[in-house]
Amino acid sequence: MFHTQECRMKKLVTPVKCTRTDAWLGEGYYFWDDILDAHLWGKTSKRRLNNYDIYSATIKSENILDTVFNEDEYRFWITQIEKAAKKIISKTSQKPTIKEVNEYFSEKANWGDYISGILFQDIPRNDEHLLVSGLFYRKRIQFACFDLKIINNFALDCKNEPC
Repeated sequence: MFHTQECRMKKLVTPVKCTRTDAWLGEGYYFWDDILDAHLWGKTSKRRLNNYDIYSATIKSENILDTVFNEDEYRFWITQIEKAAKKIISKTSQKPTIKEVNEYFSEKANWGDYISGILFQDIPRNDEHLLVSGLFYRKRIQFACFDLKIINNFALDCKNEPC
């Protein structure tokens, strides 16, 4: 999988933890399944230095929640999100933010003992890199890692140019 970061003078030896309040799956080490998506993320979200690097790693996948390819785990995930949202709505009378749902999970779910990360598919917002206009046939898959121990062979893969 691929981890996109701003280009730094010194190569990273571990991924950088995302602590943004709007991170889809909360605080974690984020990876892309496809290098094309890693490049797109670099071009759109790592603009501060106008330069980015892509690191590759292998991920041990025994203890991850696979909401992309495992139907039971996907259904479990949907149920958990909706359960958390309903609890928050009952207290605030408003739809929760991503941050609020992630805080609920980190405080109440207690998954840390057996879930080391979540494989997740988001919905692309444009079809610029697809061959068929308007048909989002390609999955855009991310992985949020919560435990550095499952990341192996982390190394610089390429600079902000096609690999």
